[in-house]
Amino acid sequence: MVDIRGLVERVGPTLLRPVVVPEETGGVGDVVIAETEDPGEIGTADVVLGVGVTSRADALELLRECGAREATAVLLKPPVSCEESVVAAAADAGLALVEVRRGTAWAQLVWLLRGALAGTDAGPAGGSQQQVGSAGLGDLFRVADAVAEVVDAPVTIEDAHSQVLAYSARQDVTDPARVSTIMGRRQPDDVLAKFRARGTFRQLSRGGSAIYVPEQPDGTLPRLVVPIRMGGELLGSMWAVVTGEVSEQRASAFAETAALVALQLLRWRVITDSERQRSARLVRSLLEGSEGWRAAANELAVGAEPHRVVAIDVRASDGTDEGHRLAMWEWITRGIGRGPMVAEVGGVLYAVVPDRSGTGGWPALREALLGHIREMDAADPRPLVAVGTAAPLAELPVSRGRADEVLALLRTGMVERDIAVHEQLWHTLVLTRMAGAASDAGVDALGPLARLRDNDHSQGTEYLRTLHSWLRHPGDPRAASGELNVHPNTFRYRMKRVSALLGADLDDADVRSALLVQLLAERWNPHG
Repeated sequence: MVDIRGLVERVGPTLLRPVVVPEETGGVGDVVIAETEDPGEIGTADVVLGVGVTSRADALELLRECGAREATAVLLKPPVSCEESVVAAAADAGLALVEVRRGTAWAQLVWLLRGALAGTDAGPAGGSQQQVGSAGLGDLFRVADAVAEVVDAPVTIEDAHSQVLAYSARQDVTDPARVSTIMGRRQPDDVLAKFRARGTFRQLSRGGSAIYVPEQPDGTLPRLVVPIRMGGELLGSMWAVVTGEVSEQRASAFAETAALVALQLLRWRVITDSERQRSARLVRSLLEGSEGWRAAANELAVGAEPHRVVAIDVRASDGTDEGHRLAMWEWITRGIGRGPMVAEVGGVLYAVVPDRSGTGGWPALREALLGHIREMDAADPRPLVAVGTAAPLAELPVSRGRADEVLALLRTGMVERDIAVHEQLWHTLVLTRMAGAASDAGVDALGPLARLRDNDHSQGTEYLRTLHSWLRHPGDPRAASGELNVHPNTFRYRMKRVSALLGADLDDADVRSALLVQLLAERWNPHG
């Protein structure tokens, strides 16, 4: 088990600086986030991140709490991390105090710390939902260290989507692009664009030898890049930050390590897939409300607080739905602490997330999803995201049903939003439910409305729309004609034709109400 010194060394001096480290330190347990108003579940040997701790008083209180619970270390940002009283309190409590460099995002730091901890364990990291995604990465971190020795340069191992899976401990040669890549868990978009412009990824997709990428005009250091393949499939790539061109012998040695890394990537994929499937079975029990939902909740260590079900539908025009769903699944389960619990049912991803503010809650996931959708390439299929109401664990099937109801609106185009939330669409849902009930009752077959429908189909007129606008804007032909983008006189002429075809008394309020119900049923019934 790694101690705090080893953990700080692995993450590197770019992000962390030890301030106080006791002479005797035990192994690190877990990484815990403690915000100002909530110290969290701090346990023995934990590394505690003081997110939002900016005052000396809050820092001293956190140190006192961590000391009482026998934590290993507290991570704080400057200037509070340098306060004399804070440093003294850490030493008195027997705690390690580590300074987090300014500008470091807590989200990325949590991921890096947990990735570094996973790198000390060759096997799956337990198997809880919290650890899905980091399981099996231990060997990859060790392999990254070994490859770095071969090429004599810092190395990152990335998957086929440029997501960082592991990186070497050495940090002697670096640049902002490498720091951003490790912190953001993937190469930044601007860096990727530059490598694409140079044809680097095109070479990766076709070749098998090391590719040298010269220094960029913005100061990005040269890279030596090697594709990782198995059976013709491109599994990922390795990126070494070098100071200049390397010898052919060293480049060849670097390329030869790809076979070993490919085996580890396949092993990691098997472990990750197994964990994902196990977790998904438990999540499906919650979504379906089966008899074993309580046992599933216990095994997933789900809190008793209300949760929301988020339905995500990814459909690709080229038929690669499964690949895009998997990419979304992998993306959504990364994050701070406990990520959303995810399962696939009927080609739809369902994420279960606590309905609370702060780390790991629904608002945080919402912002992450919005950012992810807006940053997607134009060629990528945009996911449909529908959100059910908050519900106790025992009523998650209700939240799922409401998410499905909203998803139906998105699929039919009745609603166009990046993220559609059930409570925000109550008026639309009233109309769709009423339309569904009216259609089931056969109201569309009653009365003279069929005459307008037949005329529209045979003559290409728009009398149904005209009548609907007239009913929506009673006594206001200008507003009704504006809705149809026609001249008021054209609208009046159409209404004369509508009245003649209907042969109904449009001055009768009950007739108008009945016609409006029929038109709404025709427009808002998603199954009609």
